[in-house]
Amino acid sequence: MEHTGSPPLVPDQRHFGAYQYEIYLGGLSGQVPPITTDLSALAEIARDRMEPTAYGYVAGGAGTGATMRANRAAFDRWRIVPRMLRDVTVRDLSRTVLGTRMPAPVLLAPVGVLSVVHPEGELAVARAAASLGLPLVHSTVASYPMEEVAQAAGDAPRWYQLYWPRDREVAVSFLERAERAGYEALVVTLDTFLLAWRTRDLDQAYLPFLQRVGLANYLADPAFRAGLAKPAEEDPAAAVAHWAAMFADPSKTWEDLPFLREHWDGPILLKGILHPDDARRAVDAGMDGVIVSNHGGRQVDGSIAALDALPGVAAAVDGRAAILFDSGIRTGADVVKALALGADAVLVGRPYVYGLALGGEEGVRHVLRCLLAELDLTLALSGHTTPDQLTPDALVHA
Repeated sequence: MEHTGSPPLVPDQRHFGAYQYEIYLGGLSGQVPPITTDLSALAEIARDRMEPTAYGYVAGGAGTGATMRANRAAFDRWRIVPRMLRDVTVRDLSRTVLGTRMPAPVLLAPVGVLSVVHPEGELAVARAAASLGLPLVHSTVASYPMEEVAQAAGDAPRWYQLYWPRDREVAVSFLERAERAGYEALVVTLDTFLLAWRTRDLDQAYLPFLQRVGLANYLADPAFRAGLAKPAEEDPAAAVAHWAAMFADPSKTWEDLPFLREHWDGPILLKGILHPDDARRAVDAGMDGVIVSNHGGRQVDGSIAALDALPGVAAAVDGRAAILFDSGIRTGADVVKALALGADAVLVGRPYVYGLALGGEEGVRHVLRCLLAELDLTLALSGHTTPDQLTPDALVHA
């Protein structure tokens, strides 16, 4: 006969999973979570609260959206195989990746122009991430400059994501500013040297950068401002045109990578790697890590799902560099699957953005706590106590 009892509601604060007991205990006084705990439902809920242009920008993908659908379908094809009678009383989700110690193998992915979602944008996100000790990856196209975001993050770990500009002096200035502001690792996005055909944005004729949203790092940069005939405040249209002329640089090749090492002392990761040969080439070029990503389905319609690419990249890297993963992470179970298939850590994007839209800083914190709680509980219930114990043997391919 199935046992229907429940464990005592005595939260063990050593574990992220204790968040569920906090919620249940709140129910005794009539409190329910202001935002759903089902992170897969956030997008539909946020749709009703966000401006249509902002929602389209966040939720949309390239072309028909086939790559976004493929990302989720890839997760559904892998199934976790729980193991029994293993002592999982004490769990430790912490991990160190490229010298950055994190309480769980989860980082906040770089997402730009967050002020279209909430007025405090990246500042609210940085505070929420810092409260949990999770690393934030700050986007080049943020609504607040990197220095202000670093101040909001305090002592919490942070990485900087570079959209590699055509202007060499601006690129150097960005890297120097990031190092001075305490960003520990450099994430170089490779898959967005051109903007994809994004139909949701096109149908609304909406590109926030043309309204000077997401250009805070540029407008605060001395090298960028040196290229303006007039201050950006006096001629904003010229400032936007100056940005547009340098943002995209499809001429970059593998031969340009030494430039990064010349101007950045810390770890460097290449984001957007999907092919094993590109992973090998990145390692051979001296890069410290790769991020398996298809930009959340926003760049190439019909691309390989990022999770489908992960095992091949992991085999190609073969422990010689760090492997991170993003594109499609929605739940703690998703994190378990990505770790089992070879990722050292994952980056989560859209879910925390929807949390920002629904509840500002507290909304981001709630989403992250839900993700960490489900990760903790899924890890334990499948018979593991640390991420290091996860291997492909923990999964089957359906």
